[in-house]
Amino acid sequence: MLVQPDPSDPRLTRRVTGIDQTGAPVETAVTVERPLTLYLNGQEIVTMMTILDRPEDLAVGYLLNQGMLKAHSVVEGVDYDEDLSVVVVRTPERTNFEEKLRKKTLTSGCAQGTAFGDLMEDFSEVRLPAEAALRTSDLYRLLHAINTLPSLYLEAGAIHGCALCQGDQPLVYMEDVGRHNAVDKIAGWMFRNGVGGGDKLFYTTGRLTSEMVIKTVRMGIPILVSRSGFTAWGVELAREANLTLIGRCKGKRFTALAGLERIVFDADLAYVPEESAKHWRKNSREAGDEG
Repeated sequence: MLVQPDPSDPRLTRRVTGIDQTGAPVETAVTVERPLTLYLNGQEIVTMMTILDRPEDLAVGYLLNQGMLKAHSVVEGVDYDEDLSVVVVRTPERTNFEEKLRKKTLTSGCAQGTAFGDLMEDFSEVRLPAEAALRTSDLYRLLHAINTLPSLYLEAGAIHGCALCQGDQPLVYMEDVGRHNAVDKIAGWMFRNGVGGGDKLFYTTGRLTSEMVIKTVRMGIPILVSRSGFTAWGVELAREANLTLIGRCKGKRFTALAGLERIVFDADLAYVPEESAKHWRKNSREAGDEG
């Protein structure tokens, strides 16, 4: 793993006391969310709620996925002030997105999920590699690897996870209180490290919505997998972009609704174990299945 959260980081969770269903006292870990204000050069863009573990990646990824930065854009610096909870992304060109910010529309993504109409223009221009393939043997090994990662989800719940993967290995795993934040962190990490998406797979615990499909396509990643379900527009956009879209992926079961030609069925299901309830039953309603 190149990048993953540290569940033991005291800044990310907090112990809180309360009572359980019998009235007995309990102590539990809760996820800590904090505001982060993003500036592009001198313009305030958004204040988002985040766990604040990778603010620089989140800032760049947000701007990329909102179309305020392009794949060829030059970023001169990303400055984070922890005391002020402010991150400033600096580019050599003058930028002014006042009109775009006025026209933004809310999507079905939780918290600050937004999309702009002109994102669809970029979306239609992306050509995902047709030669990419997903072997089901790799998929099952990958799911096992992700399900056994140390995570904030297991520590405290109320969190979403996303992973950038290659073959049967997760490379980068990000978590946050909103699934769009986790996606944006990976997009920002890819941009800042010059990593392409053509030979990668994207995994998310969240729903396969139009927003999730658009962001995956914009990252140039040809395969999107989730343990959760689909929206109709998400499926329609995935088919338009020839994105391989796989959902309800738990244990040996999955449903594929787009980009079916990339799937190579080489796994013997008799040797694929069912998913253990141990990893996902804790707080399952708080995280990927419902978010």
